Amino acid sequence: MSQPEPLNTQQLIEKARQLRVDTLRMIHAAKSGHPGGSLSQMEFIVALYYNKLRHDPLKPSWADRDRFILSKGHGAPSLYAALIDLGYYAKSELLNLRKLESPLQGHPDMRRLPGLEASTGSLGQGLSVGIGIAQSARLDHRDYHTYVLIGDGEMNEGQIWEAAAYAGFHKMANLTTILDYNKFQLDGASSEILSMEPVSEKWQSFGWAVKQVNGHEMSEVLKGIEWARSIKDQPTMIISHTVKGKGVSFMENNNHFHGVAPTDDELKKALVELGESS
Repeated sequence: MSQPEPLNTQQLIEKARQLRVDTLRMIHAAKSGHPGGSLSQMEFIVALYYNKLRHDPLKPSWADRDRFILSKGHGAPSLYAALIDLGYYAKSELLNLRKLESPLQGHPDMRRLPGLEASTGSLGQGLSVGIGIAQSARLDHRDYHTYVLIGDGEMNEGQIWEAAAYAGFHKMANLTTILDYNKFQLDGASSEILSMEPVSEKWQSFGWAVKQVNGHEMSEVLKGIEWARSIKDQPTMIISHTVKGKGVSFMENNNHFHGVAPTDDELKKALVELGESS
């Protein structure tokens, strides 16, 4: 088995910085993609894949691996950047995002890429898939854990709440949902389109244990994951308070960058802010 050695907190912070650089370069090369949500979810991607997730890049179908599902599939660039860095596939693919015949499509396609548990991007469906995977673990008497990352705009979908009710009723303690709560969705601020507040109380009312964290404070992210694994009688929801476009000042809380690639000049400015010269 070649499970990666866990990184410490400072190494995880540096890895998040590095993968933000890779993510922006990918989206810039494609001239298409979703930088805002890719950057806001980065700390959880890094904490899971480089510290908490049980997985093996050389054996992506290992039966006892933990499962991760990116339900908000438009955030795929940051997940691709991590999987490439970990050796799931060649570094030469990094700048092939969204190209014809490339395995790095705009939304995850499990038929093309090792290390993906589901083809996602049809918002609202990833949690249902995660429930099926978590239920399989129970039936097969395996101890792997399933994580599903959703977006706050995605919570507008009715299927999310059907899934939440099912998991809560069946006390699926081997299932964790992470909410990338950056307060924006495609068309603007979530509070102005369809507010789902009070979010914590809603999930609790469906039978979930809930914890809120600062999604850009790595120590809080790690503690949140540890907390989720400690709960033995409920599914867990980690509400990760994040900033859309985190790490690049002119992208932060700027919904223009929900689905717009940076220009040449914007990429240069972003890379300087992230500590890269080119």
